[in-house]
Amino acid sequence: MSLILFHNPRCSKSCETLALLEQHHIHPKIELYLQNTYTPTELQHLADKLGISDVRQMMRTKDALYGELGLDNPNLSQEALLQAISRHSSLLERPILINGNKAKIGRPPESVLAILD
Repeated sequence: MSLILFHNPRCSKSCETLALLEQHHIHPKIELYLQNTYTPTELQHLADKLGISDVRQMMRTKDALYGELGLDNPNLSQEALLQAISRHSSLLERPILINGNKAKIGRPPESVLAILD
């Protein structure tokens, strides 16, 4: 099983998700996503794995930066939102567990267990 966890070690939910996986003897590859830049295409693939059609579902919409950048504008295209995440990876919701062609946001942490079949 090749698992990747988009992880922020300063986030309690991210740490809880990692601890939960380790309790199940699952040790994913840790992706410190805040240290990386993702292309809009890579982010769209992530959205596809999450099974979402609105990119906002994988964004931190309550984050101050989201509002400061005007991303709450309902007229923005999905491409514009992907571009914003590409420029500011902190806008990406966390944690996200990827298992092949499936992914799940760990909110609550137990939700990631659904893709471990």
